[in-house]
Parts: sequence; C-alpha cells; structure tokens
Amino acid sequence: MSTNDEGQAVAENPETPENPENPEVPADQKPREPGRFDGVLREIATGNALVAVLSVLLAMVIGSLMILLTDQDVRDTLAYIGSRPSDFFNAVGTSITDAYTALFRGAIYNTNVDGFELRIRPLTETLKFAAPLILAGLGVGLAFRAGMFNIGGRGQMLLAGTAAGWVGVGMDLPMAVHLPLAVVAGALAGALWAGIAGFLKAQSGAHEVIVTIMLNYVGYYLVFYVLSKQGLLQAPGSLNPKSKPMPESVILPKLLGDRFSLHLGFLIALVAVGFTWWLLNKSALGFRFRAVGENPDAARASGINVGRTYITVMLIAGGLVGLAGVNQILGTATSGVTVDMDAGIGFDAITVALLGRSRPLGILAAGLLFGALKAGGFSMAAAEGIPVEIVLVIQSLIVLFIAAPPLVRAIFRLPKEATA
Repeated sequence: MSTNDEGQAVAENPETPENPENPEVPADQKPREPGRFDGVLREIATGNALVAVLSVLLAMVIGSLMILLTDQDVRDTLAYIGSRPSDFFNAVGTSITDAYTALFRGAIYNTNVDGFELRIRPLTETLKFAAPLILAGLGVGLAFRAGMFNIGGRGQMLLAGTAAGWVGVGMDLPMAVHLPLAVVAGALAGALWAGIAGFLKAQSGAHEVIVTIMLNYVGYYLVFYVLSKQGLLQAPGSLNPKSKPMPESVILPKLLGDRFSLHLGFLIALVAVGFTWWLLNKSALGFRFRAVGENPDAARASGINVGRTYITVMLIAGGLVGLAGVNQILGTATSGVTVDMDAGIGFDAITVALLGRSRPLGILAAGLLFGALKAGGFSMAAAEGIPVEIVLVIQSLIVLFIAAPPLVRAIFRLPKEATA
C-alpha cells in the first residue's frame, strides 16, 4: 500500500509495471510497434493498384453473369431447377469455364492445335493489339499527370496515320530512310495536332476537353477530304476515301517472321514505356509536369511556366498517340489509309490510362490486358457463340468501377485510401 498526495491509501499492482516513457500508461497497454511489413501491407490494401485489380475482377464477375444469360443450356436448365438443381449448376460451371477457356486460348495459348508456333500465335495477336493501346494510353496518361485531359486521341491518330501514309505512298526511298521518315512524320503530325489544344489552353484558358473533342471532328473530316480528293492521297481510280497500299519500304518488319502478324510496333511501344517512365520520374521536365498536375497555382508560384508546360506536355502526348496511328498504318492495316484506321483505339486509350493510373508500367499492364480481351473476344465468339459485345461491356464496367473507388472499397471492405 502507498499513499497519494492527499494521504489516501492507494493499492499497488505489482503485476502491471509502469511504462518508463509515460508513467501514467502501463507497459502492457503500450501500443504495439509497427512491424516491418505493416506499412507495405497497408499501402497494398489502400493503394490504387489494388482497386484497379479488384475493378477488373468485379467486371469479370458481372461479365460472367451476362455470359450465363446468353447461354441456352443455362436458360433451359433454369426451367426445372427445382427438381434437378444439379443440372443448372453444372450448366453454369460449364458455361463460365468454357467461355474463359476460349478467351485464354484466343489470347494466350491455344491447346487445341498442334505445333508450338500455332499454339503461341494467340499471344502474338495479343501483343499486336496491345501495342497501339499502350502507345495511345501513354499519351493520354502523360497528359493526365500534368492535369490535362487529352480526349483527342482519335483525331491525333488520324492525322498521324495520314501523315505517315502520305510519306509512305508519296516518296520512293530506301527502307533505311523511308521507314524512319514515315514514323517521324506521323509522330510530328500527332504532336502538332495535340499541341493546338495545349496552345489554346495556355493562351486563352480554353478547356482542353472541349478543344480536343472538337479537333476529333475536324481531323476526321480533314482526313476524309484528303482521301476523297484525287491528286492528294486518294488511290488513283478509286471512288472510296482510301489511299494506295503502303509500299514494302515503310511497312514495320515482322518480329517473328511472316507466319506471325506481330511487328516492330510492339517494340516501339516498349521503348515508349521506358521513355515515358524516365521522363516522368527522372527528368526535370517530368517534375514540372507532375508539379503542374498536382497544383498549377503552387507550380506557378515556384517559378514554373505553367502555360509552356501545358504546350509541351500536349506536344509529347500527341506524339505518343501519333505513334499509335503510325503503328496502325505501317504495321497492322497496311492496305491503305482510311478514316476508320484508328479502330476506336483513341477512346480505348482513355480506359487504358485510367486502369493504369497514368503510370507507364500500369499502362503497359492495362494495354496487355485489353489486348488480350480484344484477341480473346473473337475466340469466345467463334468457339462458344458468345457475343463479342460482352467483351466491350467488361471493358466499360472496368472504367465504371475504376471511376468509383469508394464503391470498390465498400464492396470488398477495404480501408480508406492511405494519405501522404
């Protein structure tokens, strides 16, 4: 027993030693020191990467439900589920398994054919489809990092593909000169077209979303005019808005031989990923991009020319998107320049950039995923009779869930996002 300041008896507890750092807190009630991996696990559980992965998972689950609704066997067994529920569940399992197996065979590795070359052909198709998505996604994501919304991917691809095609069919040069010249011309055309939005943003404050959307229409009809006018780019004797096929001297070489359609465009995409990563994370220019994207007012107060940064980032972003247009005309669709050469990639790039969180490596992974969905979707449709539109629905759902992180966190009971 001991006494306090007022002389009252106070019982001692020898089993609860005092905390020497804070005498009022018993040592056994002291908070546990964070473990070595606690911070890592917390970052994983609250980071954007996990939300992106779970968004894809949710989209696939809902896509599975839509697959079941289109399966005739599932609907037939549902009619007598009360008497023989096993038939229904077997049909459900078979439907989902067959659908995603077909997706895997069409996108990664086809086990139904003989020969290693034929079996890996789907993987090469995935990489081919992924290349322009990665390039265009980098252009959109780079602009996002600087606080700019580059919605003009379609127009930039159209102008870039047209410029590359004009160099391709309008000049007769050795391949060592012709091909690089066409690639550079396409990238410059995309850069200049996107630079218009950056210039207007810097000089007048015009919102880049409106400007880039309008430039999509201007670019489309400009290319349509060029392809419909004899003496410009229209193929001689043709009544359709299309140019002559690309000559061999400007076609991107095949990486694995003529038996595969994978071409040099994929390596260009990988180089672009490395360049964009270095630009954003290792260069002073990339630091200015990120600073303006985080807070343009603070960046301006620190001496950064925000207007010049807007122009610069849009020029580089447009050049990256332009390379996607070059990839299409000189690699994938070499039969000639058309007004449909972008194949929706300009808008799909927005999804890829969102899923990749505007990080180069994330965009690379997202581009590969969407390339696999595009390549495997045709296999699903052919093998299982599943509408190709199901794949488009899955892509749209991915965007929906990525745009609503609180919803994903609530569904999976994730902690709130970690703050710096």
